Amino acid sequence: MRLTVVLGPGLVADHALLASLTAATCAELDVTGRVVTAASADEIRSLLAAADPPTVVLPGPTPEARALIGAEPQHTVWYDPTVEPPVPGAVHLAGRGLWGVAWAIRHAVHRLRSPATRIAYGPHPDQWGDLRLPSSPSAEAAPVAVLLHGGFWRSIWGADLMDAVAIDLAGRGYASWNMEYRRPDRHGWEATTEDVAAGIAALRDLAGDGSLDADRVVILGHSAGGQLALRVAADLAAGERAPVSVALVVSLAGVLDLTEGERRNLGDGAITEALGGSPATAPRRYAESDPMLRLPIRVPALLVQGTEDSLDLVDANRRYAGAARSAGDDVRYLEQSGDHFAVIDPDSAIWQATMTAVGRHVDS
Repeated sequence: MRLTVVLGPGLVADHALLASLTAATCAELDVTGRVVTAASADEIRSLLAAADPPTVVLPGPTPEARALIGAEPQHTVWYDPTVEPPVPGAVHLAGRGLWGVAWAIRHAVHRLRSPATRIAYGPHPDQWGDLRLPSSPSAEAAPVAVLLHGGFWRSIWGADLMDAVAIDLAGRGYASWNMEYRRPDRHGWEATTEDVAAGIAALRDLAGDGSLDADRVVILGHSAGGQLALRVAADLAAGERAPVSVALVVSLAGVLDLTEGERRNLGDGAITEALGGSPATAPRRYAESDPMLRLPIRVPALLVQGTEDSLDLVDANRRYAGAARSAGDDVRYLEQSGDHFAVIDPDSAIWQATMTAVGRHVDS
């Protein structure tokens, strides 16, 4: 596989640095890569027409080049290092700086190597999930792994963060349901929590053909997604007619103490921004959403934390594990070497240990 990165006219970036980043990311994915520069929108068109998929385009600021976003081949991922509004109908990532080019390359390669079926669970462009069925089909209905991405609840981060583990889970016999949802910075906190609940409820209908087992669901959330995973698991356990049965909830470097995290200004104010206030000004939202305040959740939980991650996350995860046990919850705490992203890297030791623990629980 050969990947092409196209740099559009007027792009503000050091091209040699982008070439180095592209080479390193392609080597990580075992693909070859090249970086080419386009002087005009017409040249972008020509390069895309001649290139084999996958392709990544940084269109730059000119209106002519930006008008191409979403209008070119389906295997093109468009990326803006700057924060830009989403382009409906396009595979468009934005706002992650130059490091985001690596994520755009990964997304382009993953979606070509292991295509998913994108299914809407609501009318908004952010209300969808990518479904991947087990790579080795079985006569039995497959357990479902729901994936909730992190990114401090901000819209610059999306479900592509979980592409690699979604593929890995499908290879392990799970149906992976990698969900996107409306983030609170653009849509408010209630929209986020409603979407997570609606996306999981949609599994009941998806399981209607017998291929998915809606009574064997594992919810895995990374970072801010860990908070969302524990919140929705607690809500489902408290409900009278839950649409699915949660066998296990897995927090991967989760943000598990919103009240103390807000006091510490975690994520440069991310918690205050997401919930629309502090514990003093938005007490109901904290009471409903802070994992520490929801104990016991009455759902088996696995907490996974890398030791090279933020000390505040290590601290919160250790304290949550102790508090959950004291409240009577069935909780296991797994702490190993690794940074914030090692817990969603299928090649990492901590991910392998995570899946061993998940498999033991789901198969028991």
